[in-house]
Amino acid sequence: MRILVCLKQVPDTTEVKLSADFTLQRDYIAQIMNPADESALELALQWRAAHQGHVTVLTMGPKRSESMLREALARGADQAVLLSDPAFAGADTLVTAQCIQAAVHYLGGFDLILCGKRAVDGETGQVGPLLGSFMDIPCLVNLTRAEIRKNAVRAWQLTEQGQILWETSLPALLTLCEWSYPLRLPSILGLRKAKNAPLQVLTPHDLGIASCGLKASPTRVIHVDASPAGVRPCRMLSPEEGLEKILEGAKK
Repeated sequence: MRILVCLKQVPDTTEVKLSADFTLQRDYIAQIMNPADESALELALQWRAAHQGHVTVLTMGPKRSESMLREALARGADQAVLLSDPAFAGADTLVTAQCIQAAVHYLGGFDLILCGKRAVDGETGQVGPLLGSFMDIPCLVNLTRAEIRKNAVRAWQLTEQGQILWETSLPALLTLCEWSYPLRLPSILGLRKAKNAPLQVLTPHDLGIASCGLKASPTRVIHVDASPAGVRPCRMLSPEEGLEKILEGAKK
C-alpha cells in the first residue's frame, strides 16, 4: 500500500505580518508542522505497520521546509518530497492543489492520500478536497477516526450534529482533525537516519507546470481588517431552516 501524507509548515505564533501583496511573511518566525497534519502522518504510520506498505511525505514550500520533512522521516516516514522553487510562492489553494496533483502523477500515484483538515495559517480546509476532486477519487473530510477493511476505508466524520460513519473504496483521500491521532516521538535511530536521508526536490519544470504561484492564482486579497472586539451573535439552524433562509434570500 502506497500512502502519501501532505504536510505544511506553519508559523508557531499568532503574531504574523503581511507583505505588500497580502501574503504571509514567514521569515524569522519559528515554524512547526501543522497540527492537523500530525494526525494524518500518525495514521499513515499506523496503517503502514498494520498493512505493510510505504509512506511518502510531501510539502510545497521554501528550502527551510526540509527540516519538517526530516522530522517526519525521523518519526517513521519512508520517503520525503519537497516542491520548492520561487515560482511556487504565493500560490492559493487552487494552484497548490494543482501542483500537488502534478506531483502525485510524477511519483506514480498512491492508494491513499492523507491531509490535515485545515492549516492554522489559512483555515480554509480547501486543499485536500480540491486535490481529491482534481484526481477524481473519493474524499472524506473532517475525520476523527479511520480504519482499513480489505480494499475499503471506514471513517468517522465529525459534524456539528455528531459523527457520521462513511465507507469508501480505494484509492481515496482523507482529511484528519487535529489531535485525532497524537503523533509519536522520533526514535534515536530515526533521528540518525533522517539526518542524512535523501530528500527529493521537485520544481515546476520537473512536474511539467508552465505557470504557478501567485501569478497563476485566481484568488486575490485586496484588503485586510482587524476583527472587531466581541463575538457576533449566532443561532444554530437545522438543514431545513438553512435552506429556507437561502431560498428567501434568492427571492430578494
